[in-house]
Order: sequence, then C-alpha cells, then structure tokens
Amino acid sequence: MKKLCKQIVSAKLFEQFIMIVILVNCGLIGVETYFTNPLIQTIQFVALIIFIVEIIIRYIASKTTFDYFKDGWNIFDFSIVAVCLVPESWFASAGAITTLRVLRVFRVLSLLKASEEVRLIVAVLGRSLNALVYNMIFFFIFLYLFAIIGVTLFKLPDQSMLTLEKQQILLEYISEAPNAPVISPDPYGNLSETMFTLFRVLTGEDWTDIRYNLTKASERGLIHSPSWVITSYHVLWYIISAFLLLNLLVGAILNNYQVIMNEFKEKKIKEKNN
Repeated sequence: MKKLCKQIVSAKLFEQFIMIVILVNCGLIGVETYFTNPLIQTIQFVALIIFIVEIIIRYIASKTTFDYFKDGWNIFDFSIVAVCLVPESWFASAGAITTLRVLRVFRVLSLLKASEEVRLIVAVLGRSLNALVYNMIFFFIFLYLFAIIGVTLFKLPDQSMLTLEKQQILLEYISEAPNAPVISPDPYGNLSETMFTLFRVLTGEDWTDIRYNLTKASERGLIHSPSWVITSYHVLWYIISAFLLLNLLVGAILNNYQVIMNEFKEKKIKEKNN
C-alpha cells in the first residue's frame, strides 16, 4: 500500500490532476462571491473529497507521521481541509460563520504548491524572511529619522497661535493646495502623519504636489525652510528609500534564490544517483 501511494504521489499525472482540481476550486470560490447553486456546491464538495484523499495518500506515502508534518505544505493542506470540514451549523454567531468562510478562502493558496517552480519561489521567500526583518528594521530607522526632520522643518503653525493676518494666509494656502485633505491638510503635522507622508513619497504618489505645497508655504512665511531644503529633503528620501533600500531587499531575495536553486539541483542529482 505504501509503495503504491509513493508511486501515485511521484506521478506527474497525479500532480496535474490535483492542479486542475485546485484551479476549478479556485474559480468556483470566486463565482460563489456572486451566486451559488446546488451544482456549484456539489462540485465544491467533490473537490473537498479529492483533497481529503490526497492528504491520505500523501500521509501513507510518508515514512512516519513526523516526516509528513515536517513538510510545511502538508501542514497547510491539512489545516485548510480541517477548516473546510467544520460545519457552519456548529456556530450560532454570524461573526464566527464569517470567520470560518474567510478561512476557507485560503484554499486558493493551494495553487501555490501545484507547480515546482512556484514552490521554489515560496521557499525563496521563506528563506528571505530573516533578511526581510533586518531590512525592515533598517528601513524603519531611516523612516523615523526623516520623519523627525520632516516634522521639525515642515510642520505648519498652529492656527490658534497665529495673528489674524497669518490665519487668513494659512486658510488660503490650505484651500489652494492641490490634493490637500480637508481633515488633515498638514502632511507633516505630527510624527505618525509624517511617516505616512514619507510612505506616500516612497510609492511615488503625489510627492511632487507635497513638495510644491511646502514651497508655497515657505513663500508665504508659514514655514521657515527655504525651497532648496524642501527639494533636497524629498529627493534625498526618495533616492534612499526607493533605490537603496529596495535594492537591498531585491538583492537579498536574489541571493537566496540562487542558494535555493543550487540546493534544488544538488537534491535532483542525489535522487538520480540513488
């Protein structure tokens, strides 16, 4: 029995069949967001049965229970199928039923294991998590530093502390500024808002408008930073965040991709020799 299950698991036809079932399942999950009928529910039920059979076959093909659960994909498949087997009638609250349905949507991720190339990409991302954490820390240090500088240099004055003439100038500036939010017109009003503004600059969204608005504020005496400081600040942040930090991130992922590929090739050579 174990030998037969190993042959089934290693067969390419089996993988292709599972991929087709996953694709049908994923497609019907999307269709069910519009409508459902008995036919769709029947097909989904048959797909669930196939997934259960797949788990049983892979479990029997494994040497031990530990070997089966050592594979992250097996744990993922087992967890998703277990969630799908829980009947909604067990829950009285609508919130619990909604949560259960949301968890079932994660069946779509089963598509990631259908291709060997996709599994390699997932393995690369998993291996890169350590580097991603350090890159995020590195990024946050620069974000925090630039946010403090931004608040210090570009925060608009408090309206209650201004003279009537300055209040009128501030109100005119807010009304004329392009893309200025009504509730919080100051993109550098506090530390958290400044961090969000810098994230907007990183994505390239309206960062030139932010720069032009600050230049107008400087011309009207609302802030005391000259135009060249405003321009240098935003260009420097964009260069550091969008180029240096992202390049570090991409470099770490590419390096891990090469490592994973070498390990994969060595594993294939060992399998052929055995």
